[in-house]
Amino acid sequence: MPSHRALKYPAILLFAFVLVSCSSRESARRVHPLKSPAESPSGEPFLTTDGKGKVLLSWIAKAGDSTMFQFSTLHDTTWTQPHTIASGHSWFVNWADYPLLARNDNHILAHFLDQSGPDTYAYDIKITASSNGGENWSTPYILNTDKKEAEHGFVSILPFEDGFFVCWLDGRNTVMEGMGDMKDHEGHHGAMSLRAAILNAQGEMVKEWELDNRTCDCCQTGAALTDSGPIVVYRDRSASEIRDISVIRYVDGSWTQPVTLYADRWKIAGCPVNGPRVVAAGKEVAVAWFTAAHDSTQVKVVFSHNGGKTFDNPVLINETSTIGRVDLDWLDAETVVVSWMEGDLIKLREVKSNGGIGPAQVVARNSSERAAGFPQLVVSKGRVLLAWTNLQTNTIQLATYQ
Repeated sequence: MPSHRALKYPAILLFAFVLVSCSSRESARRVHPLKSPAESPSGEPFLTTDGKGKVLLSWIAKAGDSTMFQFSTLHDTTWTQPHTIASGHSWFVNWADYPLLARNDNHILAHFLDQSGPDTYAYDIKITASSNGGENWSTPYILNTDKKEAEHGFVSILPFEDGFFVCWLDGRNTVMEGMGDMKDHEGHHGAMSLRAAILNAQGEMVKEWELDNRTCDCCQTGAALTDSGPIVVYRDRSASEIRDISVIRYVDGSWTQPVTLYADRWKIAGCPVNGPRVVAAGKEVAVAWFTAAHDSTQVKVVFSHNGGKTFDNPVLINETSTIGRVDLDWLDAETVVVSWMEGDLIKLREVKSNGGIGPAQVVARNSSERAAGFPQLVVSKGRVLLAWTNLQTNTIQLATYQ
């Protein structure tokens, strides 16, 4: 995403596993390295699970001047041979806006970003689907229907009914076809918007919406499925440049109005490239996010017990100054495990829905450099898996916490 709109963080090129003992219930848990199916050079990992708890890892690999989007499935401690989803020579590859996939029974939907014009930040979202578990993939098509040479990305994908739910940030309102950048009466660029769609099992669009016509430019979206339907969290953007997290829900076939998740009141003139994460189980919802409001960097977690309609008070997660890059997943019905970064340290800790918090655990010492990307976290059958880009080996690093 455009570097002129992003905050910069210090870079430290160090890597080492750090195993930290802990107290109470977590005392038996340790961090263990796990062999990666990705070969060097590779990066931009993404972790997800299917409806049966199987873990899927996807990543970007390089072969000469070609970019490849690959994935593998974990069986106990062994990964399947990598499958190539798609490859190309004109892709937009970004440390924060990475390709991802979701599985619904034997159907898998995946996306990647492809340049649409000569401008660096003109690219489309390409969708491809598999109906046989990833063995074969459909010809990719462009998800965004605007035909504008603009930014489109930061996608979230969920299995939904017999197909998939997708949401993304869309730059169609930032440019006017044939007229370059579109500006308002104050000379500002048009705003990024949030859009969503339902796709069938073959990846074809069934329905589409604009959810918010003014959002932060390049923070990841987050989506989860509650009893009532999909819930989307994202970094909003007010006219006065307050960029707090908003939530919007799909209830009874229509979307609610965006509501501020928590009033951090973070006023910032540039995108922090630090999106929220959300998980849901029935009516229970948990959201993690980063803020630097009032010159204090913080990672917070908040819970809802009614599908995201209302939320409890947030719980502070970080111990020292943080650069965010959060992820989370359910460990059990009342507990989430959250990952974040403090400088070059990847950390995690358990948080109870009643506000109880476990000790912070150091997963690894990596790099705070942008190229190291966003650590990924997922829970499968009580085992926590983590993935990140190791800049020293130029490949995907994996670990379990169990």
